Amino acid sequence: MATEDMLAQIAAEIATCQRCDLHIGARTGVPGTGSPHAEVMLIGEAPSAYDDRSGNPFSGPSGAFLDELLALAGLDRARVYLTNIVKHRSPDSRALHPNEVSACASYLTRQIAAVNPLVIVTLGGPALARFLPGAKISRIHGQAQLRHGRIVVAMYNPAAALHREELRDTVISDFTHALPAALAEARRLAAEGKLGQPTEPDDDGDTPQQMSLF
Repeated sequence: MATEDMLAQIAAEIATCQRCDLHIGARTGVPGTGSPHAEVMLIGEAPSAYDDRSGNPFSGPSGAFLDELLALAGLDRARVYLTNIVKHRSPDSRALHPNEVSACASYLTRQIAAVNPLVIVTLGGPALARFLPGAKISRIHGQAQLRHGRIVVAMYNPAAALHREELRDTVISDFTHALPAALAEARRLAAEGKLGQPTEPDDDGDTPQQMSLF
């Protein structure tokens, strides 16, 4: 099955998904948007109220800021894939419950397998926990980690920088320097056959390998 067809199938399932209670208060499921052959996949926590209305992830003010940040990295929405760890908005933007994250886990796993990105950018702590359980974003943001055959880079969610001015320079720096460096290294490793299409277990106990890119 073509990547586009796999992503369309996942989106259709999300549109009628009732695996957890998040769908009850949401207007629509928000599966993801962008290039089905993206080298970079950015993963946030949950759709915002803007996303819930538009059906697209990273809408509204944080989405506009993300567009600026992607431009600093030499990218744009057409060249990356954007999604979240859950596909329906959480009421009043509250913290996600573990059962809600687990209910959506297979959707994200299948999206990653379909797109097969070289680099995964986790935006915020909940997305980071999916790939590096126990890691603190304040300690490892901007650092490239080799995890399950892909490069994972933790970054703050752009929305956090809009609410906390002290994070703005950090977020800008990570997109300006860390993301392009991680992508360049990922391309090099892929050309050498050192990155592949791995399985995506939730947590198999593997120790991630930090890479020295900077």
